[in-house]
Amino acid sequence: MADNSTHRQRRYPPELRERAVRLVAETAAERGDRHGAVTHVARQLGIGPESVRNWVHQAAVDAGDRVGLTTEERARMKELERENRELRRANEILKSAAVFFGAELDRRSSR
Repeated sequence: MADNSTHRQRRYPPELRERAVRLVAETAAERGDRHGAVTHVARQLGIGPESVRNWVHQAAVDAGDRVGLTTEERARMKELERENRELRRANEILKSAAVFFGAELDRRSSR
């Protein structure tokens, strides 16, 4: 059986994410290019470089510097998907109830 703890997603506080993004920008400015800045900052903060890379990417999207869904748009989409699942579930329940009560009415009318 696989150990789920290795695949579990860690949640970092927003302040840490913002700090990491800021440090990447500062490090890139100091060095004159962004190459290695993400890895350097990730190592400094003890965070996986892919997490930092994703945060930097998302910050650029949120700022309008890159194409993609903003954090707000992602949250809205997630909410709409959840609402859609609930509505589909409710619709299935209503369909089942309609079939049940329809059959009950048929039995009563045939007596």
